[in-house]
Amino acid sequence: MKISKFAIKHTGMPDQKTSNTSSDIKVPLFIKLPAKILEKVSPSLAAKFAARLFCTPFKFGMPEREYEMDQQSRQERLIVPGIGKEIVVYHYGKAAKKVLLVHGWSGRGTQLSVIADRLLQEGYSTVSFDAPAHGKATGKQTEMLEFIASCLFLTREFGPFEFGIGHSLGAMTLLQSMNRGAQFKKLVLIGSGNLVWDIMQDFTKKLGLKPITGIQMKRYFDEISGMDTQELSAELVAPGIDIPVMVIHDTDDEDVPVSAAHAIHAALPHGELMITSGLGHRKILGDPEVIAAAMTFLKK
Repeated sequence: MKISKFAIKHTGMPDQKTSNTSSDIKVPLFIKLPAKILEKVSPSLAAKFAARLFCTPFKFGMPEREYEMDQQSRQERLIVPGIGKEIVVYHYGKAAKKVLLVHGWSGRGTQLSVIADRLLQEGYSTVSFDAPAHGKATGKQTEMLEFIASCLFLTREFGPFEFGIGHSLGAMTLLQSMNRGAQFKKLVLIGSGNLVWDIMQDFTKKLGLKPITGIQMKRYFDEISGMDTQELSAELVAPGIDIPVMVIHDTDDEDVPVSAAHAIHAALPHGELMITSGLGHRKILGDPEVIAAAMTFLKK
């Protein structure tokens, strides 16, 4: 099946196998060497070392396109109950109808600024946030459960929200938040990750570590979280999301394979799928045709 640059699929299953996601973390070469040495000495220590790296986001400088949202938004620092960590919340616009924006790993609250600007034009205001250890928020480490706790906190404090729009880990966070009681009328998921197990295995592979280390890393996360972290996978919770959801993904996404989008879409009761090409994992957030399609979906 040939996929055009912008093709929206409302029904049907893809021909290719639908599985796998990959972490959107690029591992520097100077980190791989100590990881491999640790693995030879103690696979258990190597798994804990990998887990610490897995929970440590990179903080990148803010690009110029995000300056206006940063300067025009009202910002406040809040502590998320239950996890005791700081987030920085961005209130952008003054419209009564609000949309929650959730960035991905190593992102920040202004990362979806182009989408936010378009929402303001359409009569909505937005609420977004720097997740713990991201952007302007304090801290050095975090993980998905803290993203979810932050999202749930914001829905209680500043909801109700009309819609939720998430990128990468932020998309997974929105699905999990709905599963835990958050309410939205529609969701837009862009470049979403999918299976937690695959994400962890991909990360340890990028570190140059053996598959057994990935298994031990998952066991470590299961132990400290008190749950099977595979339950955080997008396609496993998607069947219970009983609202319209648009899944957008690019075939040239090098961080999360497009098969993740097909698997999530197949599991959603009311899903739409938009497949693009040539945009990758982040450029897709500012593409005019992608944003136009998302607005059409939200308004109809």
